[in-house]
Amino acid sequence: MKSNHPKVKYGKTGILLVNLGTPDSTNWWDIRRYLKEFLSDRRVIELNPIVWQIILNLFILTFRPSKTAHAYKKIWRKESNESPLLYFTRMQTTKLRNKIGNENLIVDFAMRYGNPSINSKLDKLKEEGCENIVILPLYPQYAAATTATVCDEVYRSLMKMRWQPSLQIIPHYESNPFYIECLINSIQKKIKEINWKPDLIISSYHGIPKSYFDRGDPYHCYCQKTTRLIKEKFNEIEIATTFQSRFGPQEWLTPYTDKTLEELPSKGVRNLLVICPGFASDCVETLEEINIQGKEVFLDNGGKNFDLIPCLNDNSDHIELFRKLVTKYL
Repeated sequence: MKSNHPKVKYGKTGILLVNLGTPDSTNWWDIRRYLKEFLSDRRVIELNPIVWQIILNLFILTFRPSKTAHAYKKIWRKESNESPLLYFTRMQTTKLRNKIGNENLIVDFAMRYGNPSINSKLDKLKEEGCENIVILPLYPQYAAATTATVCDEVYRSLMKMRWQPSLQIIPHYESNPFYIECLINSIQKKIKEINWKPDLIISSYHGIPKSYFDRGDPYHCYCQKTTRLIKEKFNEIEIATTFQSRFGPQEWLTPYTDKTLEELPSKGVRNLLVICPGFASDCVETLEEINIQGKEVFLDNGGKNFDLIPCLNDNSDHIELFRKLVTKYL
């Protein structure tokens, strides 16, 4: 008897790289839409949700999109009309796909906020026959506001599926020896490219409110651990940890990157390199906040030489790190 059962694809595994996200353009409304999704996440902003939504919608989403759009316009990739974060995440995915992908192993990417969404990509992988899905959040150092919110969105998406795939989420990799090696390689490469000797290297991580740390978030410890492991292998130049991108009036993890950049020249540091190990791809926080704003602050206060060590981006050793992280979950 002829079966009327619909044809179902099966037997494949999906790898999904997940980065923070990006606005679709530098248009005010696109920026506002992105900020609204990002700042509405209860793990990102741990305030009373009713009070916060009033503040967010009446004040922040009225005034902040213009400032954010101005920052994005400085670093937007005009040749491909996309943010650097989207460009590098796509390149990372393509190169990892070329390295390990095949007919039964599908490699793709999603953004936690903005497009392409986690939900849309999980649906796509499921439709392509992925019975097993491995998620790689592109956050080396775990924080509830980053890695955990990726998990939240993945689980929410699976809740809507009648036939769920098996799921594995790769944890933080802040102390992975090959990750540390990749960071040291990037430092050494930059030192060879410049014609001056750094007095200090700042290792700048995205900050979180101190209250999150006080409630048990391990992020601060993981950042300090990454810097310590770099210093154990690379002791030619002093390395100091700072935290950037604070938002709002409350206290965040210290020392603050911007204040440190302002004060260093008066302490005799005239030649400075900055590395941002917590970012898998260069983005507005590294290219605009550090390499434009931060550089200006440092030089205006008496600094002589300043340079940013690029994120690992789509470097061959970074792709190999992804391969190592993913392979043991296949």
